Parts: sequence; C-alpha cells; structure tokens
Amino acid sequence: MTLPLMPKATAVWLIEKTGLTFVQIADFCGMHPLEVQAIADGEVAQGIVGYDPVANSQVTQADITRCEADANARLRLLATTLPAPKRLRGARYTPVAKRNDRPDGIAFLLRNFPQLSETQVGKLMGTTKDTIQKVRDRTHWNSANIKPRDPVILGLCSQSDLNMAVATANERLEREGRAVPVPPPPEADEAA
Repeated sequence: MTLPLMPKATAVWLIEKTGLTFVQIADFCGMHPLEVQAIADGEVAQGIVGYDPVANSQVTQADITRCEADANARLRLLATTLPAPKRLRGARYTPVAKRNDRPDGIAFLLRNFPQLSETQVGKLMGTTKDTIQKVRDRTHWNSANIKPRDPVILGLCSQSDLNMAVATANERLEREGRAVPVPPPPEADEAA
C-alpha cells in the first residue's frame, strides 16, 4: 500500500479543505479513523501545517469531488513520474555491546582479506581509517587482547556485504594486473 507524502499533514489539509469522511481520509492516508477524528478535534497533530495533495499531484480535485459525493468511494493516489529515491547507506551503527568486538573483526579482515582497502574495511565495520591503522600497526590501546575473529559471526557485517567487498577488491586487483592474495590457512587449535 502506497501512502501520500507526509500523511498526517495531508490528513490535516483534507480535514480542513474537503467534505470527505474520516474513514475516506484515514484510508487514503494510511491511518485509523479515530486518529483522523482526533486530528479534526484538535487533540492530535496540533501545529502541523496542512499539505495540499492536489497541488503536489498526489490526487486530483475531480477525485476528491467524486469521493465527497459518495461516502463509499475511496481516493486513489496518482502514480508519480518521479524516480523512487535510492536508499542511501549512512554510517553503520554498532551497538554498544559489540563495539569491543570491532577491533577483532578488523584484525580478521586485515589478516584474511589483505586485498580490501581501508575504505572498504571502514565501511564494512563502521569504523575509521585511524582505528584500522592502529589495529594494523598494533598501536591500538587494546592490542594485547585483540584476537582476529570473523566479523560476520560477531554480527558486525553481513556475509553478502563481505562477499561483495571482496569481489570488488579482487576485480580492482585484476584490473591493475596484480595477483589476488590467497588467505592464510586457518590456524590449528592450540588445545589439540
């Protein structure tokens, strides 16, 4: 179900400027009829300026007039010619409980995937180049306790994101004519 842009503001405008029923407005804006009634009573959405869906090409005045005449009719959202916005990925948030695991994940990536650039490691782990450099140089404040552990298992990145970053790094190395490094074999369990 697609909703109009700024549903509450659109509901405010429809309440103030049209003779539509609360049910019609609620159905169009993706709200409960009681919420629309509360907006009309001034209990909810105080101070929200109405957003005109007709002026913004979300619905036609003819459609509003048709629905005002028939309480059972429903408004139809017009199809937009604008492209859908791309989902931008911002900085990756790491929960507080997992932040101490981040250097372990960085050490794992640096050891097992040396082809990854610092930028790629930073995006995967949600960290800075400074932290990556400190883990690499063993000047991190907690370097004595850093043990390389898989960031996917730690929940710091997804396997698909890791695979995509490694594939991109491998393609870059092939374009530059350099050999793709082979990760070291897994270390044997010391207890065995």
